[in-house]
Amino acid sequence: MGIEYKRTDRVGDLMRIEIADLLLRKVKDPGIGFVTVTGVRVSPDLRHATVFVSLLDEGRAVAETLAALERAAGFIRSELGRRLRLKNTPELTFTHDTTPREAAHIEAVLEALSGDQPDADKGTGDDDEDRT
Repeated sequence: MGIEYKRTDRVGDLMRIEIADLLLRKVKDPGIGFVTVTGVRVSPDLRHATVFVSLLDEGRAVAETLAALERAAGFIRSELGRRLRLKNTPELTFTHDTTPREAAHIEAVLEALSGDQPDADKGTGDDDEDRT
């Protein structure tokens, strides 16, 4: 028996793929820059979708990028309606996803902590000596 997925999860995955393709190929707004669609959360009634995006260039103003994405939301929604052929195409809301940046920070902290601790694999050196 396979893993069962909710319909909202499947629709969200399809939307993530299609929105990423639209941003790459069709949307020409220079205010968007390089964004990655990291996920889409769809409401149970399939009428609303939150699109999570991360920015490659964090120096660029996040608010400006999100505003540009909101300007393009109507176009993206209409293209999604054509591509996915859903009864109702969800309203799109774009949100900045800080998970990749937070994960990198946690990884750096863990790396720093492991650098401060002596290696558990290294002994005191007593075990490595020849005993004759």
